[in-house]
Amino acid sequence: MFLPVSVNITNKKILIIGGGKVGYHKATILRGFTDNVTVVSPEFQEGFEGLPFTLVKKEYGKEDLEGMFLVYICTENEALNVRVKNDAETLGILASVCDNPELCDFISPAICKNGNVTIAVSSNARNVRRSIAIRDRICDLIHNRDIFIE
Repeated sequence: MFLPVSVNITNKKILIIGGGKVGYHKATILRGFTDNVTVVSPEFQEGFEGLPFTLVKKEYGKEDLEGMFLVYICTENEALNVRVKNDAETLGILASVCDNPELCDFISPAICKNGNVTIAVSSNARNVRRSIAIRDRICDLIHNRDIFIE
């Protein structure tokens, strides 16, 4: 069961492990909240270079977690995902293993943001498509479809 909360990330470092499609999706969401993000990956999909983040082109090492507050683990390598999650846990860093809620300390809801107002819809990681559909309807209701973060 996930508790919905808003976390203060002011001056906090966030790490994304993985430069593929899922990592890029998480990065585009984070762009709406902070520029204090480092992305570590041996390769980066197109689009990362346009984000205001630090890109580190290398294989993951436990030292990459040093000083991080949150980590999004977005690789397609299940063994690596588990290793990063375990490393983060030993260091007391909250981790989200994208596409594997059982390994997550936190999950990312579907978000609609307008200035200081953020609406988040979550299904406890059980039905992401439904959360997105509900988020979209909320955005429609407030007549600001251009404010939601994909």
